[in-house]
Amino acid sequence: MTLTAFDLAPGVSIGGASLPFIAGPCVIEGEDEVLAAARPLAAMAHRLGLPLIFKASFDKANRSSLKSFRGPGLEEGLRILARVRDETGLPLLTDVHEPAQCQAVAEVCDVLQIPAFLCRQTDLVVAAARTGRAVNIKKGQFMAPEEMRWAVEKATAVGNGRITVTERGVSFGYGNLVVDMRSFTLLQDLGIPVLFDVTHSLQLPGGGQGETAGERRFAEPLARAAVAAGASGIFMEVHPDPERALSDRATQLPLARAEALTISLLEIHRTLAATVPLA
Repeated sequence: MTLTAFDLAPGVSIGGASLPFIAGPCVIEGEDEVLAAARPLAAMAHRLGLPLIFKASFDKANRSSLKSFRGPGLEEGLRILARVRDETGLPLLTDVHEPAQCQAVAEVCDVLQIPAFLCRQTDLVVAAARTGRAVNIKKGQFMAPEEMRWAVEKATAVGNGRITVTERGVSFGYGNLVVDMRSFTLLQDLGIPVLFDVTHSLQLPGGGQGETAGERRFAEPLARAAVAAGASGIFMEVHPDPERALSDRATQLPLARAEALTISLLEIHRTLAATVPLA
């Protein structure tokens, strides 16, 4: 079915002719580190004429190990994100984990994201939607595409029509994920814009002895296949030095590789737009 386009954030429309991107590091490791990712991403967006939302998490509440780095927390994290917004002009996305966090996050960020493991948490989804901000719901690794209609209905029931779902792979046995490319059609048949999470789809959950492992080498083929299959937008985690990242070091993309991939995805999207009507 034809999707109804709407603004995820100022200057970033989804469901229409453009291919929006959400990009940034997995977690806020520090103010300087986040700005080291945000500045070149803002420059890339300007060079490519790219609708881009910057993302970073103030807390990674579902890390593999108790010893894993989680982030600076809500107050400090929002302060750093506000500086990113003020310095780069980029709109912002971050995760929320509890209903009580939603209003404070909505005062700084343009999009509130529901983590995959929390996509069925009714109170959290409703609280995020009630802020009036756009809400991006990650599809749980345990969820079929069709089941996401109920999560979306929880959000739209309180009058928020700016809801997206992000495909990030489904559990395939133990310690592995696969991406079912049918998801993009199945979700869009429900009228839901669906993004593709490139980097989380590369994960091997629990495969790293207390941390999540992954296979970065599959980023390009999966992302290109997803755009060709009709993804409405792209989500990817980008880090200036992934091997030194404090979270998801096996799957985040370095800046140069992320830009090269972005250029190829835009070309695929333009080719499809020239041959298949988008509206």
